[in-house]
Amino acid sequence: MSRAFDVASSTVVFALRLGAGYRARPAGRQPGKLLELYEFEACPFCRRVREALSEFDLDVLVRPCPKGGTRFRPKVVELGGKALFPFLVDPNTGRAMYESADIVTYLRETYDAPEPPRCHGPLGMVSGAVASAVRARRGVSARKSREPAQPLELWSFEASVYSRLAREALCELELPYVLHNVAKGSPRRESFVARSGKMMVPYLVDPNTARAMFESANIVRYLNETYAVA
Repeated sequence: MSRAFDVASSTVVFALRLGAGYRARPAGRQPGKLLELYEFEACPFCRRVREALSEFDLDVLVRPCPKGGTRFRPKVVELGGKALFPFLVDPNTGRAMYESADIVTYLRETYDAPEPPRCHGPLGMVSGAVASAVRARRGVSARKSREPAQPLELWSFEASVYSRLAREALCELELPYVLHNVAKGSPRRESFVARSGKMMVPYLVDPNTARAMFESANIVRYLNETYAVA
């Protein structure tokens, strides 16, 4: 798949989702411990949760569960009884749940967040399915990979055209990562710039190799060279 197609189709996804996950409307409270989300990038229901997390300005530990994956899918069955996604675990309250609508409602009520993105109604789920098709099933199926000792870290926001490409690669390789949401208007952008040197996403930090980098093309190449198994 060409780089030009990747960028163009990711831009179409942004348009179909009406910019959901672009602007932060921070939750009134932040969880003390990281939320944990079992999901896969191309799932329209998982996207609904990621959009809300981005707008609510909440970080999350993502455990990717692409189809055919063996790293985290069994854990979801162990915890919840079925391989259904998304699946949220909140270690702050001991709650675990399926169903994207229930998860978004839970986040709103528990962390004092605003209304969810405007495209989260029934028609919005149709656009979410079309958006997944536009990306030609990227972020759907697992590829063989080496498991990192520690989760990676990604600064991103859901509507970012280029961040989507990095997340797809992380998902397909089943690489766990802490997703730091820094959507437009996020109060955490200042600390991110202090760390990275500029306001640009995606930004990947790999504590396993002490590497840090911008640019989705560089990130995808790095992940493939470092973790993919032929």
